[in-house]
Amino acid sequence: MPPQLLPASAAAFAPRASSVNVVLGSKVEPWLTQTLKRINRVKRPLNSIPQHQRCLTETLSSPNAIWTLTSLMLPKAPESELRKDSNPLIEALFNYQLIHIEAYIVHVDMVLRNEVAYKLTPDSIEALIEYHKEIYCVNAKADTYDWPEKEQHAKKLHEDFVQAINKFVFRTHVSALEGLEEEGAGELLCGKSEEVKNNIVGLLNKPLLPPPPKIVDVVRQPPLLPSSPVGANIWSQPTHSPAMPAPVDPWRVLPSSPSVTSTSVDSNTPIWANMALHEIQVPSPPIPYSQPYSTAGMYYSSPMVSAPIPALPLPSMLASQCGVGVGYGGFGWDRYHEYTTTI
Repeated sequence: MPPQLLPASAAAFAPRASSVNVVLGSKVEPWLTQTLKRINRVKRPLNSIPQHQRCLTETLSSPNAIWTLTSLMLPKAPESELRKDSNPLIEALFNYQLIHIEAYIVHVDMVLRNEVAYKLTPDSIEALIEYHKEIYCVNAKADTYDWPEKEQHAKKLHEDFVQAINKFVFRTHVSALEGLEEEGAGELLCGKSEEVKNNIVGLLNKPLLPPPPKIVDVVRQPPLLPSSPVGANIWSQPTHSPAMPAPVDPWRVLPSSPSVTSTSVDSNTPIWANMALHEIQVPSPPIPYSQPYSTAGMYYSSPMVSAPIPALPLPSMLASQCGVGVGYGGFGWDRYHEYTTTI
């Protein structure tokens, strides 16, 4: 990156030099030649680089070569002293002032950086310093709470602004010289004035910050669950494991018969509660039996039951629980006398 070289006249608190530092390249841009011809009342020869450099240096070194960079609308008094009126136009006329920010050129470089540098005039610097001290600092102190070193901080804030505004140098592309007018004056074009305004407002609006609070050691309670990850919510709802199926009464379970459609064991309504006797088709067991008869084959137990399985009731006991209507005629228990010997 090329070095950023500026003359001594661009330093803070330095007076304006009698001559502007102008550096031209090996070729002069056509727009510069046209600009110099336009602003000079007396026609001067501009046939070489030295002639261009001499003409531009003399024009920018004139005492009247003052540029208007931007304009700021600032209050005339602190906020507590501003006039209140129902008409906003009257408020604006009595409470605000327009300050024109003026500057002069201290450096023109058309070789390394193709830039032109502006430094604020003493009048503009003085107007901004007065506003910062009499209005801005007063408002800043009124908007913050009191602490022992508040006045010292406000004084330091103003001193920093004085240093910053005196060091302020605005740099822009050398094409800004197209706004050059007679006797070396001019205005910034192509929205560059808005850039200057933002830079100056940024210097003005430095906040008055109170001292940082004292650091106090806070004893933090250890987490309830040391194994829990960082940031985990210890008060989150626990995750419930799937509930175990409740035990089912044996008489609510369907027999394992191929001709009856099975239903869920979790249903609380027996399947034969809504069925007539003629709708139940249960084949009769074959005669004879080669193996001992057992009522355990007509039932199945629910899976994953942790409680002990109760003893299965006898058919006579089951019939008394189910009702007389479902009795022996529906399930083939009318032939139980054939199996009394095996029972």
